Amino acid sequence: MFAMTASNNYLERHSVTISNQTMKFKIDLRLAFAITAILGLVASLTTSCSTPTYCKKSAAAPNTLTQAESAAGWQLLWDGKTTDGWRSPKSDEFPANSWSIADGVLTVDPGMTNGEAEGQSGGDIITRKRYANFEITADFTTTPVCNSGIKIFVQPNLSPIDKLTGKPTGVGSAIGLEYQILDDERHPDAKLGRNGDRTIGSLYDLIPAPKDKKVMPVGEWNHARILSQGKHVEFWLNGKKTVEFERGSAVFRDAVAKSKFKDIPNFGEWADGHILLQEHGSVVSFRNVKIRELPN
Repeated sequence: MFAMTASNNYLERHSVTISNQTMKFKIDLRLAFAITAILGLVASLTTSCSTPTYCKKSAAAPNTLTQAESAAGWQLLWDGKTTDGWRSPKSDEFPANSWSIADGVLTVDPGMTNGEAEGQSGGDIITRKRYANFEITADFTTTPVCNSGIKIFVQPNLSPIDKLTGKPTGVGSAIGLEYQILDDERHPDAKLGRNGDRTIGSLYDLIPAPKDKKVMPVGEWNHARILSQGKHVEFWLNGKKTVEFERGSAVFRDAVAKSKFKDIPNFGEWADGHILLQEHGSVVSFRNVKIRELPN
């Protein structure tokens, strides 16, 4: 507004005169400046989005809470700076390898293993606290041939299972319900499982995300949302619901029976569990990891 006023004051004293042999045209540039200002306002409005939970331009700085979020009970699950509140599923310590923190971003980089070496470097990380009823949001970026995930209801006391046989194994990712993170275009896992239930946004190996889901290009931030209240669970990706199910329902148990988790008693029906960020042999980054606990 100040810039427009200053420009108007200037233009009241100046004009541009264009002449030819027969007539003179006097152009008041105030109209041009007004049009420019209006176009600038429109452009600024279009940088906001109708679903601000995954808009790339947010008014809030990364890894902070707005007043509205604080009032609604949200907390930072990762503080954006330290490893506080997180540990390895295998010990009380945070992994010494693979995980790094820089510029408000938590990155797992276990080395060039093309997303195949599940939990074989630094390993997964889990929250120190267990949760039962909650809503989680997180931003994440993928890399080519990426494979990772966000797990809920994680049970670190259960042995990991072999990805092919489903039998207990000494090496692998901790057991829980997984929100799949994957480079669908390049990683072979996207074509395995049943009906696409290993693609991004799916309940891994159990329920597929729709094919028309919105996925940001590799290297850009995606927004995940997970809601768990009682037996009801929802997965969201970039503002669109991808999966909805009832833990312990006939449909859920049928999906488990057809999955690699079929030999784990009461799989996915635990009363509570940890939240997990997965190390699966791929470079993946996270930020804005937030949670609010909900009533049952």
